[in-house]
Amino acid sequence: MNDTRSLATPMNIALRCLLAVALAAGLAAPLWAADAPPAAAASDAASAPGSAAAGAEGSATRSLDERIQDLKKDVVDLNKDLFMLEEELLFPANTQVAVFVSMDVGDFFALDSISLKIDSHEVSNYLYTPREVTALLKGGVQRLYVGNLRSGQHELIALFNGKGPHERAYRRAASVRFEKGVGAKYLELKITDHQRAQQPEFEIKDWE
Repeated sequence: MNDTRSLATPMNIALRCLLAVALAAGLAAPLWAADAPPAAAASDAASAPGSAAAGAEGSATRSLDERIQDLKKDVVDLNKDLFMLEEELLFPANTQVAVFVSMDVGDFFALDSISLKIDSHEVSNYLYTPREVTALLKGGVQRLYVGNLRSGQHELIALFNGKGPHERAYRRAASVRFEKGVGAKYLELKITDHQRAQQPEFEIKDWE
């Protein structure tokens, strides 16, 4: 599996801890207030009609639910910002290289795994689940690898494993030489069907 998608930095961990503390502190006050109202308020509620008390309780519950939903949204937004910041710190544009995978049709090839080598060094070995393959066949694009490379000439080799025509084991390789410049470099592994030959085709596209 590619481990670059699950890296955690100390800053990320610290921010998550601070967020958890903030959430706990923010929720403690309304929950305490709802569970233990002041004596005077409790006395007034006891003397008020039952319908009024029920309405007030329902309003307080809705208010608390709304606050919880707002906090959840803030957590999601913050997590996205942290992920983007982590990506920028770990893989700056001047050294970043990313490899994507796409599939078309898939009548002549059932994907099992892809291995990647850059300059003869293995950088990724990914095993696919049926659900992931289905997502690719529906038009999804997967980021298989992201890493850092110095500027200059490099070679990418992709090894595809799966089942080909007539359910036979199928193993093919594709390679490309590319130039890593100042900006980020993006490469795409494309798996398509050659209808006339009734064979799968494997291509590596360099996004200029």
